[in-house]
Amino acid sequence: MTKPIISRRDILKASGALAASGAFGSTRVLAAAPPATTVTPALIDAAKKEGKVVFYTSIDLPVAEKLAKAFEAKYPGIAVRVERTGAERVFQRIGQEYASRIHAVDVVNSSDAAHFIVWKRDGILLPYVPEDVAKFYPDEHKDPDGMYATYRAWVCVIGYNTKLVKPEDAPTSYADLLEPKWVGKIVKAHPSYSGTIMTATYQMSRDLGWGYFEKLAKQKVMQVQSSADPPKKLALGERAVMADGNEYNIFIEKDKGTPVEIVYATEGSPLIVGPNAVFKNAPNPNAAKLFQSFCFSPEAQQLSADIGGLRSIHPQVKEKPGRKPFGEVKKMKDDPAAVEKMSEEIKARYSKLFGV
Repeated sequence: MTKPIISRRDILKASGALAASGAFGSTRVLAAAPPATTVTPALIDAAKKEGKVVFYTSIDLPVAEKLAKAFEAKYPGIAVRVERTGAERVFQRIGQEYASRIHAVDVVNSSDAAHFIVWKRDGILLPYVPEDVAKFYPDEHKDPDGMYATYRAWVCVIGYNTKLVKPEDAPTSYADLLEPKWVGKIVKAHPSYSGTIMTATYQMSRDLGWGYFEKLAKQKVMQVQSSADPPKKLALGERAVMADGNEYNIFIEKDKGTPVEIVYATEGSPLIVGPNAVFKNAPNPNAAKLFQSFCFSPEAQQLSADIGGLRSIHPQVKEKPGRKPFGEVKKMKDDPAAVEKMSEEIKARYSKLFGV
């Protein structure tokens, strides 16, 4: 695997980072969050004059494109350009662009919530609070300064191919993946590419210890990049079991009739939140605000849950039948601030263990 061409530390130096603040519970509130913004005819007209919005995201491309199409259908004349790659690459790209004074992105979504700490610290986010966020989102899922909020949530899960593994033989825990019978049969994503896996690796190393990864690395694991990749490898039958991957991608595969199944580890599944934010120097500021408001609307949130398999914080969104209710899933605790501080160490230790 090709290593990132620029580190998070390099980006911080290039962009002149300021003092740290928290993720969704900042210890240093910069200013009161701005009033909630209602979508008005004036905002829609201004957005249509701009005619487009540029969305950088780590959401799996088919899901992001469906969100974009729904927005374009609701607001004809405004095109959404989706730029999709892994969360760590999204972060690097924006860092490189801003270091070169290139302002190309309007709205961002990342599966690594720690990125928003950095962007906020660097002063490049626009305070903007959609009406639905103000009305319905709990404090732990919105920045106190109004810079960002949780667009999507999910867990990182174990999974298996039901044609290759019988339910009674399937792993039920992370410890089970260390059994000899899984040697050469596991696929896993990488924290240097995926924000989901960066966050999951932090939570698992904290709760299970790095010794777990040392043992897992001896299982002849197939290493891939994105957290969307392991579910796809399972679906193709290229590996019997995945050690990590997006819950929502497994939901999508199951909805298609693919022989895959989710395992919620007995130790707990890493919790992942994917915030959205608007950039202060967005080239299409009105379209950016309109798109941000749309993303947090019940309409877009329900679409993301039904079609994208994502979990929503919006209380008006109904969970799709057949899926384990999010409240019943045992979760590890997320800590974006700790991930931001330890990201380079996590990448280095992981790469040394897995040789990639």
